[in-house]
Amino acid sequence: MLITHDTRCALDAVVDLVNTAPEDRTADGLADVASLADFVRKHEISDVGVLSEHDLAAVRKVRDRFAGIFAASDPRTAAALINELVAAAGTTPRLTDHDGYDWHVHYFAPGASVADHLAADCGMALAFFVVAGEQERLRRCEAPDCRHAFVDLSRNRSRRYCDSRTCGNRLHVAAYRARRKEAAG
Repeated sequence: MLITHDTRCALDAVVDLVNTAPEDRTADGLADVASLADFVRKHEISDVGVLSEHDLAAVRKVRDRFAGIFAASDPRTAAALINELVAAAGTTPRLTDHDGYDWHVHYFAPGASVADHLAADCGMALAFFVVAGEQERLRRCEAPDCRHAFVDLSRNRSRRYCDSRTCGNRLHVAAYRARRKEAAG
């Protein structure tokens, strides 16, 4: 599956956005307008104007809808969720070559809110996976205490953890220690 630079950026943004949601022991990663501004800067989201509490609430709603896509059990469900999200954003595909990047497609209308921008661009990035028959690559970490979202871009679709150095390694070490303890028994 060919993933363009723009699609990769949108995938990184949607994964980071979904992972800002508060979990059992974590605070909301989008706790205030300042944290939303940091997210916008980190992901170089352009043309969103001055951010407000309204933008924060709208982005949180979009985040919840994206979480539903990662939780979708089949492509038909994922497609329906993506269609609703992208349609609500009022997509207006257009070619652009801003900020030193080559020609690429933006799916949001000029002057769109940050929530509509994310819904359109990130929704279309996820749509490409459904179209390619690769919806199962939109996953949640299998570590019992994590559940972060990620996109499995491995060749054989075998990635199980959001980060193999933390979640994966922690579980492998725990399994090793359990085997050693049982052997010493």
